[in-house]
Amino acid sequence: MGPTSAIVLFAVIWFMTFFIVLPLRLKTQGDVGDIVPGTHAGAPYEHNLKKKAIITTIIAIILWCVIAGIILSGIITLRDIDWFHRMSTPEL
Repeated sequence: MGPTSAIVLFAVIWFMTFFIVLPLRLKTQGDVGDIVPGTHAGAPYEHNLKKKAIITTIIAIILWCVIAGIILSGIITLRDIDWFHRMSTPEL
């Protein structure tokens, strides 16, 4: 895996994790009872984006280390997930 692949892998993991962490412990304006005129009741009251970004980064680093380790060690390769046998057989 090259440096570009490693950065792209980390970015994908980070954003997927961020979209999972984003709605956790979300207080909406409707839950609190303080709805700002012109906004939806489901709009966030407190979003805590900095805290969620830090949590996302920590989780993404751990996941990236595990996934990059699996890729670099060769435990799982592209040939292992070639379910339709479209790749040619390796020449010895």
